[in-house]
Amino acid sequence: MAEQSCLVTNDWICGEYLRSRSQELADATVQHIGITVVSVLIGFAVAFPLALLARRGPRFAAPVLGLTTVLYTVPSLAMFSLLLPLFGLSAALVVTGLVLYSLTILVRNILAGLDAVPQEAKEAARGMGYGPGRLLWEVELPLALPAVMAGLRIATVSTVALTTVGSLVGKGGLGNLIEDALPSFFKAQVLTAAVLCVVLAVVADLLLLGLQRLLTPWTRISGAVEAAPAKTDAGPPAPATVKAG
Repeated sequence: MAEQSCLVTNDWICGEYLRSRSQELADATVQHIGITVVSVLIGFAVAFPLALLARRGPRFAAPVLGLTTVLYTVPSLAMFSLLLPLFGLSAALVVTGLVLYSLTILVRNILAGLDAVPQEAKEAARGMGYGPGRLLWEVELPLALPAVMAGLRIATVSTVALTTVGSLVGKGGLGNLIEDALPSFFKAQVLTAAVLCVVLAVVADLLLLGLQRLLTPWTRISGAVEAAPAKTDAGPPAPATVKAG
């Protein structure tokens, strides 16, 4: 008796599905990556000036942080429904929703990084004639990069996950495959799309981690110095003496 195809038996792991649907998987993956990248970039471009505004004092920080936090708590279905009259069933609808969700993470991490810059470094820069703009771009922002990049990594990974919700309007990348497979419980498609989402999130996080290490080499140097064993000036041991019997 001939062995049945894994598509017929509806197995979770099916090589035949990967071979026969490779183009569909590639198209969904490319759409997923595109929506994620655009959303994170726009989110960062919006979050950075908001963080600078919030630094100006409590009267600006409270509304900025409050608004971004409220936006993050809105359920995705409600968010897309509210944006639907403005953007229709388009990729712009999904991107806008993802941008709004990323703001609370990015704004708070940018603020945390800038606030953590040592006061001594800022005072030294001012003493050398640095104005506010030059101080921000040449002193504060480079020292804040570890916290900023940490926020960017978190926002990117969460955006990879939230992009699947865009399948509600047919613009969810790999989420479209999951939604199409659920009514018939097409196991291979559900598992493959879910695994690809996880792989995308891990790869994106590793790439941003590598970029962070490339942009902040001083963090590795300081870590190596702290890990180095302390040297002592005790000198060589004194020669042993032999007592005459």
